[in-house]
Amino acid sequence: MILYELIDYQTLRLIWWVLLGVLLIAFAATDGFDLGVGTLLPFVAKTDAERRVAINTIGATWEGNQVWLILAGGAIFAAWPPLYAVSFSGFYLAMFAILFALILRPVGFKYRSKRDSANWRNGWDWALFVGGFVPSLIFGVAVGNVLQGVPFRFADDMRIFYEGSFFALLNPYALLCGLLSVAMLIMHGSAWLVLKATGPVADRARRFGSIAALVVIVLFALGGLWLWAGVSGYRITSDISPVGPSNPLLKTVSQEGGAWLANYGTYPWMIVAPILGFLGAAAAFIAMQARREVVTLLFSKLSILGIISTVGLSMFPFILPSSLDPKSSLTVWDASSSHQTLFIMLVVTVIFLPIIIAYTAWVYKVLWGKVDEKSVTDKNSHAY
Repeated sequence: MILYELIDYQTLRLIWWVLLGVLLIAFAATDGFDLGVGTLLPFVAKTDAERRVAINTIGATWEGNQVWLILAGGAIFAAWPPLYAVSFSGFYLAMFAILFALILRPVGFKYRSKRDSANWRNGWDWALFVGGFVPSLIFGVAVGNVLQGVPFRFADDMRIFYEGSFFALLNPYALLCGLLSVAMLIMHGSAWLVLKATGPVADRARRFGSIAALVVIVLFALGGLWLWAGVSGYRITSDISPVGPSNPLLKTVSQEGGAWLANYGTYPWMIVAPILGFLGAAAAFIAMQARREVVTLLFSKLSILGIISTVGLSMFPFILPSSLDPKSSLTVWDASSSHQTLFIMLVVTVIFLPIIIAYTAWVYKVLWGKVDEKSVTDKNSHAY
């Protein structure tokens, strides 16, 4: 028997669908609080020392956290080539805006304290705000557009045609999802500041985080109701083989109102995901009010897990539906790499992913502890 046949094609496709979700959730749960802190920076910290405290809560770990985004992009490229081709070409300007904003973060960390000028530092602080707010918003907007369907199609020779525009992405439902994403990451960034910062920074973060947690609950509920009542979902209307070739054009698909909620009737256990989204945010709010630092962050992560999982489970088996030509929609069963490629990648992942997790855990253990004004103003420290 050939080695890669130890795991059948259908199972490998499911494993890589789950792994893609794990990588996206890991990015949101780690680099998400970095983005949240950046978004909160001008509001939770009023003096230069306070802003340095906020910055240094994430300054030592943000690079490692961003690795999850790189891993997710690599997984899409290798495991789901059509998804990579459509999303990275169709969302090109949106991706460029995200990358530009993310580049501002390390530059801001490096240069904000190079000159003893209030205007200079204030300018870089707002650049760090852009570096947190813009990706948070656009990631959510992208999810909102995916749920509605993306205007692309495949020709008979599998060439991709994308007929959308950047400003078309900014539709009402997508903007709602973008605001939910911003609120979710502000909640998460606040939870991190409550855990890592001291004094006025932590106190203000607690107030902002409490408000953000309530906003998450409201926007998540509105998004679900809108998805049920006003967004046409997608349903496969022909036979499709879980071990068939990666050719989206071999199936037929229809758009139906409320179709994204059908999975919850077929697989009732999936309701756990949205429940976790709501309960995590509610518990984070209560924990913030009770000044429980560690569990606040854990509940915030639980809410992120629930919200992102809700999107993936609602859409399954679709991973990128097409509003222009529904049969061109990409699914778990017809948009993956070959059986052998998925197996080889899985072996590599099994070897290296635990190493990455172990190293990340060790880094957080070494760098654990509060950041205060004394530690960032000490001339012998390496603080930003």
